[in-house]
Amino acid sequence: MAKTEDNCIRGCANITLINRGIQGIDTIHQQIESSAKILNLAGNTTRLKILYLIRSEERICVCDMSDILGLSVSAISQQLRKLKEGHLLKSKKEGQTIFYEIHPNFEGIIDHLFALLNKEEIRKIA
Repeated sequence: MAKTEDNCIRGCANITLINRGIQGIDTIHQQIESSAKILNLAGNTTRLKILYLIRSEERICVCDMSDILGLSVSAISQQLRKLKEGHLLKSKKEGQTIFYEIHPNFEGIIDHLFALLNKEEIRKIA
């Protein structure tokens, strides 16, 4: 919905900029929704650690994650379920063991996320 009024507390509004912004957001609305869901899933400390472990090991079982993170298998499983329901992970059962992997559709996104985490600017925020 384009803005047409020139009233603004600033005294004047840049209608061209505003309308361009509205159109741009409308164009990528679905991508923004999808990205927000992914970031929301990865925004939990435990889930981010799990994604890191899975990405660095390529595949890993719940018991190993439990030992590494010092959390119960149940706690890890709960977070894995959320990541799997969000389609960030896939699993493969081998005998009695279930191994988890980053879903191929999201490998690039996860790689970019961890590349960002390694940037000096991000480390300074904490």
